[in-house]
Amino acid sequence: MAEDVFEKRQLIYSETQGICRVENIVTLSAKRGEPGVPYYVLRPIFDREQVSYIPVENHQVALRKLFSREEAKELLDSGTADNDENLRNAVSYVLGDSVSPRRLGNS
Repeated sequence: MAEDVFEKRQLIYSETQGICRVENIVTLSAKRGEPGVPYYVLRPIFDREQVSYIPVENHQVALRKLFSREEAKELLDSGTADNDENLRNAVSYVLGDSVSPRRLGNS
């Protein structure tokens, strides 16, 4: 399965950090003279102090396009987000004020 390719300033979902903005795409190399590897520079929207560098290809962290309102409603209704704080926050963000904290398990 092909990995999604993201663009600068795009909001995406990371299984480990929740919703992140792709701040940049940079090329890093371990040693001078070696070919560089492209990395996403991700900044979680709920923790602006944190920054992560994730390889564009073959990353171990699941990254995906931010889900639609319909997908967020399905996640909420199915209970999938109940035990995952990052997913709960992302569902709440996508659905906006239409979700009560109690429905998201934050009573």
